[in-house]
This record gives sequence, C-alpha cells and structure tokens, in this order.
Amino acid sequence: MGQIKTAMKRHPWIAIGLVLAGVVVGYNQISSGTGKKLDKRSGARQAIPVSVAHVIQKTLPVQLRAVGTVEAYSTVSVRSQITGTLTNVHFKEGQDVKKGELLFTIDPRPFEAALKQVEANLARDLAQLENAVQQARRYGELVKKQYVSQEQYDQIRTNAGALEAVVQADRAAVENAKVQLGYCYIYSSVTGRTGSLLVNEGNLVRVNDATPLLVINQVSPIYVNFTLPEQNLQEIKKRMAGGKLGVQAILPRNEALDEQGALGFVDNAVDRTTGTIRLKATFANDARRLWPGAFVNVLVTLAMQPDAVVVPSQAVQTGQEGQHVFVVKSDQTVELRKVIVNRTVDSEAVIDEGLKPGETVVTDGQFQLAPGVKVEARKEIAS
Repeated sequence: MGQIKTAMKRHPWIAIGLVLAGVVVGYNQISSGTGKKLDKRSGARQAIPVSVAHVIQKTLPVQLRAVGTVEAYSTVSVRSQITGTLTNVHFKEGQDVKKGELLFTIDPRPFEAALKQVEANLARDLAQLENAVQQARRYGELVKKQYVSQEQYDQIRTNAGALEAVVQADRAAVENAKVQLGYCYIYSSVTGRTGSLLVNEGNLVRVNDATPLLVINQVSPIYVNFTLPEQNLQEIKKRMAGGKLGVQAILPRNEALDEQGALGFVDNAVDRTTGTIRLKATFANDARRLWPGAFVNVLVTLAMQPDAVVVPSQAVQTGQEGQHVFVVKSDQTVELRKVIVNRTVDSEAVIDEGLKPGETVVTDGQFQLAPGVKVEARKEIAS
C-alpha cells in the first residue's frame, strides 16, 4: 500500500487513471440497476410541451404602412390692419373660437373722429354741389335768352361738375374711414383653436407687424401628411379611380385609439431625392385625438383580401434557409416546413405558400424542436 502511495506522489497521472476507472465501474453499475429508472424518466419526457395554433382562412385588408404628421386643416395668423392701441382681448389662450367671433378691439376713437371729419366734408361739398347745380340750371335759362354769355354759363357748369367730383371723393373718403374703423374690431375668419396670445392689452400694434397677434389652427377637420415609396403610386392611383381610399391614423402610445379618414391628395411629383410620393388624408377629428404637429402611424387600405391563409406571426421563424414553421402532424411529431410570408397584419402573418387551412403550427417552444420530435400541445392560440 505504501508503495502505491509513493508511486501516486511521483506520478500523479496514476491517480487520475484510478478516478476514471472508478467512474466507469459506477456507470456500469448504474446501467445494470438504477439506469433503468433514468431510461423510464427520459422516456416520459420525450414529448416536449409547446403552444400551438390552427392555420385558418379569413378576410384581411391589403394595407400600406407609413409614419405621418398631423397638420391643421387651415392656419390663420391674425394681424392688425391699422396702427393703434390694443384695448381689449375677448378670448382666452387655447380657447375654441367660431368663425365671426370677436377676438380683439383696437382703440376706435381716433378712427371715429376721422370718420366724422370726412362725413362733415361730404355734407359741406354736397351743399356746395346743390347750389352749383341750381346755378347751372338758372344760367341755362338765361343763356337761352341771351341775358348771360355762353362763356359765363360754361364756367358755372364746369364748377358744378368739379363739385360733383369732389363729392364723389368725399364719399370714397367716408367709405375708407368706415373700413378703417371696422379694422378696430378683429374677428375670427375660421372656426378653430387659438394658440398663445403674442400681444397683450395696452400694447401698440402696427400695420403688417412681423409678429402676429394670434395664430388660429382649424383642427376639425384635420389633415395627416405622409409619404410612400413611388412604386406604390400606380396601385394607389388605380384604387382611387374606383373610389375613396380609407386611411387609418393610429396614435403611437395608444394603438387602441384610432381615427378613420380618407385619402384626399396625391402630390403632382415624386421627390427624386427620397423616391417617395407625398400624400394627405382628411379626418373629421371630432374627438380631437389628432393634434397639429403630432406623429401618427398611418394605414392606407387598398383592398380586402378574401380567404387569406393566416397564422400567428410568432409561429414563423427565420433560419439560414429562410422563413419556416413547425407543423404538428397527426402522430404528434413536428415537421419543419418552409413558408413564404406575404405580409404581417397586426399579430398575424399572411402565408402565400407552405401551409393549408386546418393544419396546426407551433407558436411557442420552437427552440427545443427538431424535425421528428414529439410534442405535447398545452395551449392553443387563436388566430
């Protein structure tokens, strides 16, 4: 025994050999006795638990997807057309206003005075015109009797004509003064929502100021702008010839909320720098979910595809040889099947080739599978 220990110290590989020999002996004992239980256990675990779903047929929309930007139906920058002091603001910031509603009042007193002045000038010149007309009538009778010369008559008639022109100018001045006075009261030209108040009461406003008094956005109805690749242009034009195309706007953070609209505008040229075409859809936006400047996901529905072969999108796997699914056969073993996916609609994949309605596919647990492996369907996912 002492000699063996001495040999093991001098030659450590002898110890390793003895350990391996013990492992072999133990394994042979297990194979003859306890090993039968492990075989039984492994036999019970041959069926791998997986989730499955049936291949079905249903009608699905043919859609184009894009990211769009919400744009106000119309935007009005309110500016003053006269110079004066802003005396009243008749709304609150962010308030909805109707077309024709009073927004601002500019001090009208200087313009009221100007109107009274031109009205007085008109009254004076009208009196002078009336006198000149009467004189021309009298001189017309006198010249016939040769009591006055023709030259005198012509002079009187010319004065009457000049005064008539003055009266017409006065009337135009009165109308202009009324217009200027009307500019003291600024009304909304659209129904929409007001933005920030950019000029406060008491400020002097001027004609054609660079900064507007207010910006109003019409948000109901509202536009959504988006672009699509130019290769979709012919299909879009073809579908639009048969009627309006439905457009769906989905809010990114709440996909359960969406707005339904219609495609109303296709740009007259393709953007050569990006290879895209610009489009615009109109939405009623009664619930005010769409807001100018916001980004939304856009779905353009071109048509409805009947009898589309559909499976849950998680059933489709991608490998070195392309896309495939595991199909559960009647003996509960799986078969690896290559498929051609046309498109994905929400959580469903539309299959062009590789599957038939009624077949069963694995939707979860594929990483444990290989062709011929037996499975146990624990849960079925509805397509």
